[in-house]
Amino acid sequence: MALSYPDDCRYADSHEYAKPEGELVRVGISAFAVDQLGDIVFVELPEVGSSLNQGSSFGSVESVKAVEDVIAPISGSVEARNEAVLASPEELQNDPYGEGWLLLVRPSDPSQLEGLMDASTYAGKVDGH
Repeated sequence: MALSYPDDCRYADSHEYAKPEGELVRVGISAFAVDQLGDIVFVELPEVGSSLNQGSSFGSVESVKAVEDVIAPISGSVEARNEAVLASPEELQNDPYGEGWLLLVRPSDPSQLEGLMDASTYAGKVDGH
């Protein structure tokens, strides 16, 4: 199955995406990361109101194979977290860019998005791994 990388997202080396939505940014993990993890059994996310620092871990995703830290693609404050994914981690597997989002973040420095990869750069990087 070909993995998708939507053009309206920006991507970090660590396989998280950041999707600007007005003043907020939706954060999740890419289809490539989900594919590499396999069956996801548990997701850990920070509380609403927490601060994220770009490049620092903010939670974890656990699969049958491994536990992976989730790294913040941008700095900011957590405005919302996806309770549905906490309750049903398979949502993340089924639809990482839709129902499987992780956090909504209010960025402290929106220009950090510019430093992330666009979809074609990211796809070139992961498809050639």
